[in-house]
Amino acid sequence: MAPKKGTKKADPMFPSRPRSFRVGGDILPKGRDLSRFVKWPKYIRLQRQRKVIMTRLKVPPAIAQFANTMDKNQAVELMRLLTKYQPETKAAKAERLAALARAKAAGQDATSPAPGPVLKFGLKHVTQLIEDKEAKLVVIASDVNPIELVVWLPALCRKMDIPYCIVKNKSRLGALVHQKNATCLALTAVNAEDEATLRNLDETCRAKFNDNKDVQRKWGGGIMGLKTQKRLELRKIALEKELAKKMNAGRY
Repeated sequence: MAPKKGTKKADPMFPSRPRSFRVGGDILPKGRDLSRFVKWPKYIRLQRQRKVIMTRLKVPPAIAQFANTMDKNQAVELMRLLTKYQPETKAAKAERLAALARAKAAGQDATSPAPGPVLKFGLKHVTQLIEDKEAKLVVIASDVNPIELVVWLPALCRKMDIPYCIVKNKSRLGALVHQKNATCLALTAVNAEDEATLRNLDETCRAKFNDNKDVQRKWGGGIMGLKTQKRLELRKIALEKELAKKMNAGRY
């Protein structure tokens, strides 16, 4: 009679972990990058296709202007100013209202102080502020999708003579107002100590965006791929050689 095989007990010190053969897993191919053969998620494929098509096709100036963003130093100065005027969070508001309620219950003065200047957000709200000429500075995100949401906003700012700027990353704007993303922000007022900074940003934005006629007329895209560029280059060389032959043949 064959002896019974004992069941192997799992060792808690060395747990069994099955190998993963997916991208970035346990076993990687040597000497070859297989990332181009990977079936990437749909949203990544759409991002890449959008990038390629915006590079290849001719892009009209109204859309191409969103590629002209603030440089890093100016953007850092702008973000430093905007951070001072963040709206209060839900937790801070609840705490403030609770403190007022406790003061009122104790028979103390429960009047809330006048709110200071804060950032305004929301496309409809910012549009209304621009049309009423209450906005002092408008900040627009460069990566809004679909772009039709904000493609008309720079033209409106120029018409109403309000300085605007385009910055990278809508999530950075969203973080300033405690949201996931924000298409645009507006400043309607600042404290006395920040008026000089706002004046400098006003001049910078007007020079780079409002009064920059080249950006408003410049088309974007139209850049072919590497293979197409090489093919056009070879074709140009062949045409030049053919023209040189005809010129030489015409002399004799």
